[in-house]
Amino acid sequence: MILKVLKGKRFKEEFVVDADKSISHRCAIFSLLSEGENKIKNYLKAEDTLNSLEIAKKLGAEVREENNEIIIKAPEKIKEPDDVLYCGNSGTTIRIYMGLLASNEGFYVLTGDEYLRRRPMKRVINPLKNIGANIDARDNGNLAPIAIRGNKLKNFNYESPIASAQVKSALILAALYANKPSIYKEPFLSRDHTERMLKGMGAKIDQKINENNECEIEIFPLENKLSPLNITVPNDPSSAFFFAVAAAITNSQAIIKNVTLNPTRIEAYRILEKMGAEIKYILKEDKYEPIGDIEIKGKELKGVEVTQNIPWLIDELPALSIAMAVADGKSIVRNAKELRVKESDRIKAVVENLKRCGIEAKELEDGYEIIGGKVKEAKIDSFGDHRIAMSFAILGLLAPMEIEKAESIYTSFPNFFNLFKKIADYRIIDAN
Repeated sequence: MILKVLKGKRFKEEFVVDADKSISHRCAIFSLLSEGENKIKNYLKAEDTLNSLEIAKKLGAEVREENNEIIIKAPEKIKEPDDVLYCGNSGTTIRIYMGLLASNEGFYVLTGDEYLRRRPMKRVINPLKNIGANIDARDNGNLAPIAIRGNKLKNFNYESPIASAQVKSALILAALYANKPSIYKEPFLSRDHTERMLKGMGAKIDQKINENNECEIEIFPLENKLSPLNITVPNDPSSAFFFAVAAAITNSQAIIKNVTLNPTRIEAYRILEKMGAEIKYILKEDKYEPIGDIEIKGKELKGVEVTQNIPWLIDELPALSIAMAVADGKSIVRNAKELRVKESDRIKAVVENLKRCGIEAKELEDGYEIIGGKVKEAKIDSFGDHRIAMSFAILGLLAPMEIEKAESIYTSFPNFFNLFKKIADYRIIDAN
């Protein structure tokens, strides 16, 4: 599919984006640890999150929908499925399910689409194997499909070399089924939805964070099943950030409604503030997650150096690069090597496509340098990556863009086009 963005306009709009993807995935997966009926409002109905829900069903959960609410009743015991578990394009699904299934008796095979099957899995597989997990995978134990024979795991004291919410979540789930308490350490606090949600369900998890945001978590084995979730999934600030950038680069105004204001999820907005945008955060409620509105007013942007808190904005960096492309001066992103192992090599994808747009950009081993300038019409290769496709769609507000392989947008943000038409004139062309 080709997305042709023809032109944009200045705007003053409210945006109600889709439900948060990270939290929706976790609702489906964590429901399997509970007793009773989990009630989930505003569950994201996108391909990836529906795959997480379908896997829960294949593992024995009963799932139904009543009054716009997803209700999940876990089985007494996770069931061995009679088919492969398909994770689509979602690293969150495959990596978190690995931790759960490795510690539950049965045989399981996890796989995904062509892009997920290229993404590295040793970062989760190796620490699980070190505590007794029976896991094998393609490419010397690194790539999906992944075969797991679940068994009782040992407790652990593991210090992760990277700050990754997916690795952390997998190890926390494994620790809940271990024989003794476990310790998980990460060099910087990664997104903490897993800890918040599991503690809310009754899991005993103690977290210590020092002044450098280094994190140590003690996880105690489950004594009983957890309490079921009763949650309204907040809307996704990562998805909403595309429209925040749109407001910032067109001197427009956007109000983003009912998103999580979790500090680990709004760092990109803080960077946009440093660049010159005017941003307000309006807290409305705080139960599982702080939830509220974000107001953005576009102002003249200036270049910025981004080297800290990278795990909190790793998903938003492609969109942030669009703001950098039109800012006054040089912007630098460092310490973001993780971008190379997302749905695409996002460092390469950002730099190559910005150059096509007439913007001076330089690829670094762990990031990039961008010198803001005037954007010109271009043909964009999204590399099958939804965030690259949507980021350059936003740049299309300033100059026409033709974006190839844009069908990936439907995978993570099915409502993107309905919102995008408020601010842009575009056409969708079937590449076939």
